[in-house]
Amino acid sequence: MGRLSSPVKKSAMQRTCKVVALLLVPFLVPCLGFAQAAVETAGATSASAGMSAGVKAPAVPAAPSASAVAPIAPPKDSPYITLREGPPPEDINRKTLEEHAGKDAAKLLLHSSPSGARIYVNELFVGQSPLLLIVPPGKYRVQMRGERQELGERLVGLLPKDTQNITIVLAPRYPARISIR
Repeated sequence: MGRLSSPVKKSAMQRTCKVVALLLVPFLVPCLGFAQAAVETAGATSASAGMSAGVKAPAVPAAPSASAVAPIAPPKDSPYITLREGPPPEDINRKTLEEHAGKDAAKLLLHSSPSGARIYVNELFVGQSPLLLIVPPGKYRVQMRGERQELGERLVGLLPKDTQNITIVLAPRYPARISIR
């Protein structure tokens, strides 16, 4: 009676395998998701990544010439990032300021310490420091943001044909040390 019969032993072994499989699924599924993402990032699609060597890939028609292709706008609710065509936003924002400057244009020469900060004029990104801006006379809120979240801000008033050289020292957004008393 100490020995189990073969069908009972087989049934116990099957139950053990099922339990082990159920315990491993939560650990294996995320790994499969990362593998799929890596394959798709490398340029393969779900269909091409799963094809075996014996299956022939479907024929892809030749791409039409660039002049014959009409741009296709992705749907507004698309989860995918779309590539923007044309000049970068900072160029557009700078040109808009320069176009409205007129004959009485003022000049702003902007520097930051440390150099290379992102510059925002009235909340619009215009480039990185150092930067020369030609703007219409008026008041402007100039903000600079460094690579390590440093911040600097100044209100600037410009008269017609005025030139101002502005240097903003960036302060850390978060303190490096905290002292408790």
